Amino acid sequence: MISVLLPYRNAVGTLDEAIGSIRADLGGEDEMVLVDDGSTDGGAAIAARYAGPRVIQVTTPGVGIAAALNVGLTRCRGRYVARMDADDVSLPGRLAASRALLDRDPALAVAAVRVELFGSPAAGMERYVAWQNGIVTAEEHASAIFVEAPVCHPATLIRRESLAAVGGYRDGHFAEDYDLWLRIVAAGMGIAKVPTVLFRWRIHPGSLTWSHARYSADAHRKLRAGYLAARLPGPFALWGAGAAGRRLARELEAHGPRPDFFIDIDPKKIGRTARARPILALDDGLARARAEGLFVIVALAAPGARDLARARLAAGGFREGSDYLCGC
Repeated sequence: MISVLLPYRNAVGTLDEAIGSIRADLGGEDEMVLVDDGSTDGGAAIAARYAGPRVIQVTTPGVGIAAALNVGLTRCRGRYVARMDADDVSLPGRLAASRALLDRDPALAVAAVRVELFGSPAAGMERYVAWQNGIVTAEEHASAIFVEAPVCHPATLIRRESLAAVGGYRDGHFAEDYDLWLRIVAAGMGIAKVPTVLFRWRIHPGSLTWSHARYSADAHRKLRAGYLAARLPGPFALWGAGAAGRRLARELEAHGPRPDFFIDIDPKKIGRTARARPILALDDGLARARAEGLFVIVALAAPGARDLARARLAAGGFREGSDYLCGC
């Protein structure tokens, strides 16, 4: 049984389309849990049109997305929880494909699908979704998790027992979905993706993704730094002495770990220091990391730089996940 969990607030212009799209994909025993989190428009009346034995209506007094989701979770009876937002469109076959992926692999906690953007996405969002859509396997998601959130939250199907195991959603100065993915991966559970576009993600100026500080790049960096610090197996080198690498080093230091040294290819940086640590040339730095058994974190923000670093590390015998990770 699948429980669709859809919170909404003042979404009168898009709610009917969102509910209709996901309802059309439900099986005979599936249910919807609609959480009205303090709407002041006509959203509740739209939700009421879908009243029925398998549509559970919940009201919360404007408690915010994380708290509203947790209240909704208490009403979900399904083995699986399908997330849905009030301004997106779920495409036919999404739930069946996601459930099949989870049923094939009990190590997975989350099944996502590829998404397409509509509305008014900026170029940066289009690049982000192209990156997301290129990540498919559990191994790829585990490697990508410290770069950015590798899945679109409302396009996921999650085992309810996995949500309970990590404590549900947390509220704080961070994105509740990215925090959830980081905790799931940290707990040793998997995330994978159906390699088919089965969801339409609406982007508009009022989207929380753009309008709230908890979803900012700075908030994401601070959030993942704590999980990355906990993930480190021991001493490490940081590849990237530019702005991205220095920011990451600063965020990691807030949790304790400091790199033994930085690695860079810029002749102007090599031989100098960053955050009181030496900057070594690429070949020298990788040779020292290999000789001393150091983990390597890649912190390169330039387009294509991560892929070049992966190729160079693979050529040197470094394995992603066990010997290095990309951290931005």
